[in-house]
Amino acid sequence: MDRTAAAAKAIASARRNRAPLAALPVDLAPADEEEGYQVQRAVHDLLLPKIGALVGYKIGCTSAVMQEYLGIDHPCGGGVFERGVHESGAELKISDYVRVGVECEIAVKLARDLAPGEAPFTAEWVAEAVAEYYPAIEIVDDRYAKWEAMGAPTLIADDFFAAGCVLGKPVPRITAPDLHDVKGRALINGEEMASGTGADVLGHPHHALAWLANHLAAEGKGLHAGQVVLTGSLVKTIWLNAGDSVVMELAGLGKVKATFA
Repeated sequence: MDRTAAAAKAIASARRNRAPLAALPVDLAPADEEEGYQVQRAVHDLLLPKIGALVGYKIGCTSAVMQEYLGIDHPCGGGVFERGVHESGAELKISDYVRVGVECEIAVKLARDLAPGEAPFTAEWVAEAVAEYYPAIEIVDDRYAKWEAMGAPTLIADDFFAAGCVLGKPVPRITAPDLHDVKGRALINGEEMASGTGADVLGHPHHALAWLANHLAAEGKGLHAGQVVLTGSLVKTIWLNAGDSVVMELAGLGKVKATFA
């Protein structure tokens, strides 16, 4: 078994068993982020029967608050899977996660493909490919013995904390406000815990989407019509306790809710 396959097997096994992942042995850990993404694709293949088809992507570390928190100064991508996507009002089980957290995000659904041959992409270009926006809760899972010790390549290999999302009602692009000015508020049990604006996400969420399209194009991959992309958190991750009720309010885009029983 080669290194990529062995690393993927260790990560997928920890995920299946909801066991905190310890730092991988030096001979298995991806040496750099490029290798991290190769392991990530192998992890997706192993987990497909459990988590369903790849239906989109999440982008992490797109705001200063998250880059500072994680100590990583650039965006990182992970997968979004069919069985991890929920509708607003979802009641989720905290026991389905190792240590669950939430982030306040603007999600997009694509109207058309962004093929690798069209790169390089700009924020203006990818904006034209958006069908609709959603207020979103990104669900993240700290499934690590100590994430600070993992390093970006291994975090990337394990989908960069991704554990799904809850989406509110779609807002067509043509009627949506300018995302730059959209204010997001994170409410836990009715109390505001954090807030931010679309401008906090690389200056505009469309810049994050362009980063993802260019990142995938460099690997010869594209984004596809109907895929959902979580563009990055407007706020620092909020870690939850059992029974917490979560509401994310995004001005002009609406609200999205979930409870973690």
